[in-house]
Amino acid sequence: MKQHSLSRAPRMLMTALALAALSSAALAVDVPVSLTGEQEVPPVKTSATGSGMFAVAADNTIAGSISTKGVTGTAAHIHEGAAGKNGPVIIPLTKSGDTYTVPAGTKLSATQLNEFKAGNLYVNVHSDANKGGEIRAQLKP
Repeated sequence: MKQHSLSRAPRMLMTALALAALSSAALAVDVPVSLTGEQEVPPVKTSATGSGMFAVAADNTIAGSISTKGVTGTAAHIHEGAAGKNGPVIIPLTKSGDTYTVPAGTKLSATQLNEFKAGNLYVNVHSDANKGGEIRAQLKP
């Protein structure tokens, strides 16, 4: 009987390790975004657009950037808020020309990660003409 239990142990360990690897991989998510004025709250009439990619890693690190066209942005942020609602800034983005980037090493808190998974984070770009935000996109996992 001991021999039977011992022969199952390596298989059980391998299965557990495989499941752990799969669950970690499942947490890593790439999120493409396309920013428009129509997604702002309230909607903004603008020809400005933006696009980019964000990635959330298994350790809650968030990375990524957006590039804009047709807007002289004054700031960009990731906010907590559902589609159709405004919310607080959780991550200020760093500007370089028409590109805004998540600062290296930024991590989402457990609450922010849950909000991300629920689709309740968004990115937007602010301008002098639209201080509350000119273009916006939800981060949809």
